[in-house]
Amino acid sequence: MNDVSAVIPSSSDRAEAALRCALLDSRQRWRDLVAIAADIAYETDASGRFAFVAPDPALGWSTATLIGQPAELLLTTESSFNPFRITAPVRRRRAWLQRADGGVALIAIAAAPLLDSDGRIVGTRGMGMDWTQYDAASGKIAASLRRGEVLDHILWRMGQEVLAPRMMQAVLDALVNVLGAEGAAVVDVRGVGESKLMYRAGGGADTVLAEVAPLLAETVGPTDQFATNGRPVLLAGCYTRFGGKAGIALWRSPGSRGWDHEEKLLIDSAASLIRMVLEHEAIQQEMARQARTDPLTGLLNRRAFLEELSRHIERLDREGQPGTLLFADLDDFKPVNDQLGHEMGDQVLMCAAKILRDIVRPTDLVARLGGDEFAVWLNGADHMTAAERAEQLCVELPGELRKIVGEEQAAPGVSIGIATRDVDSGEPIDDLLHRADMAMYGVKRTGRGRWRVASEPVP
Repeated sequence: MNDVSAVIPSSSDRAEAALRCALLDSRQRWRDLVAIAADIAYETDASGRFAFVAPDPALGWSTATLIGQPAELLLTTESSFNPFRITAPVRRRRAWLQRADGGVALIAIAAAPLLDSDGRIVGTRGMGMDWTQYDAASGKIAASLRRGEVLDHILWRMGQEVLAPRMMQAVLDALVNVLGAEGAAVVDVRGVGESKLMYRAGGGADTVLAEVAPLLAETVGPTDQFATNGRPVLLAGCYTRFGGKAGIALWRSPGSRGWDHEEKLLIDSAASLIRMVLEHEAIQQEMARQARTDPLTGLLNRRAFLEELSRHIERLDREGQPGTLLFADLDDFKPVNDQLGHEMGDQVLMCAAKILRDIVRPTDLVARLGGDEFAVWLNGADHMTAAERAEQLCVELPGELRKIVGEEQAAPGVSIGIATRDVDSGEPIDDLLHRADMAMYGVKRTGRGRWRVASEPVP
């Protein structure tokens, strides 16, 4: 009797054969799938050599060329991630791999370590998609988004401030911070040799600006870069709506990398913000000027005069010097308004203001207190110097005003009261003003067209 068991496979053999076929089929399916879906699929052994590569070719390499070769041959110097030697599963990690034609590809990798029965790593299995072309497009989008984020940050910093100088400082501080610059500056470009530093942030300005300012003065337009003393410098300029010309400069520390294209685009956008701040500053300065000046004559108004007078007196007290106040009131001004009209009266006031400005120094103060009343403060002058100025006014002013009102109209004259504040007198401003005012009205009561020195202050 033949032994049937010798020729008929046992159930365990059939199960093993079926399992083997299933594994082979599963492996083939996996290979087919990755060949369709991936730009590269691989397995490495314990020594880091390729044991499997698909599809054929992969990144231009034939599988015959790669099998048995160290997987690191595909790594480039740009890649900081090695997908062929990993200790834990990874997904969507990017690596730069070498193509067969010498080019490079940015590959998005999903991989896991291969373990033996004892849990030791004996290789790596992974697959990757070529993201090179997508990354170029997304890089542009990312750069644009980054510029937007930086500008949003700068705008937010600006929004925390109200005054233009603090806005500008916020812009420069933010640019220095986000671009890794050593310093930044905004320069008022008035012409070659006439540039003026307006704002700065960071360090290095004294070294850089000597060369930066002339360049900004010659050409203010597209962004440009150069190097000075080893510092990469980036320049951009702009014109304001009010005719101003300004430029921004940023610089990095000596030996640092230069400025890339995206950073140039960012500075171009920042230059627009700087122009906006400069225009805002010009408006604020004009508003401040208008709030402090008489709109007809351009002299200080009463409030501004009193504020400035207080500061001048404090300085003179520290320096141990006197100062003298002149109160001037036009005589016979009302008939000019009544008989020749207010337009003629305005011309008289403007002429008087010009004469007052011409007899004082730039460091002195001249104001229109209201109506036809004016005030002059002479720094460091005693009553003798003030009397000389007053006499000059009493002589010259009527003649100049006659040229305006004509021979048929009585030309206004001027009555002047003089009060000197002596060194260390400690006299309050209100008392000083009262003494000058009383001296001026004393002239009015006794004939006009003259000047008088006020009596000494009461101790």
